[in-house]
Amino acid sequence: MPRTSSKPDDLTAIHARREELRAELAQLEQRAKEVETAARDAGRPVLVAALDRIKIAAIDKTDARVIATAISTHGGKLVAAHLATLQTA
Repeated sequence: MPRTSSKPDDLTAIHARREELRAELAQLEQRAKEVETAARDAGRPVLVAALDRIKIAAIDKTDARVIATAISTHGGKLVAAHLATLQTA
């Protein structure tokens, strides 16, 4: 013979708990989004600090965006490795 549940089936309580869980899930989604955004921009302070120590000739805004996009798309390691293959004058 199956055991009966010690908790009565209360539809109102079930709906209330579901809403609590949805609210908690929404909070977790927001926190995850904030953490992902921070992770995508985590390299900026290091790059800016490095740029502050080096003299850079005039650069076109379009070129600066291309470089920044390449870092964002391919990662700093790959872009740095490619730049290291260029000959210095």
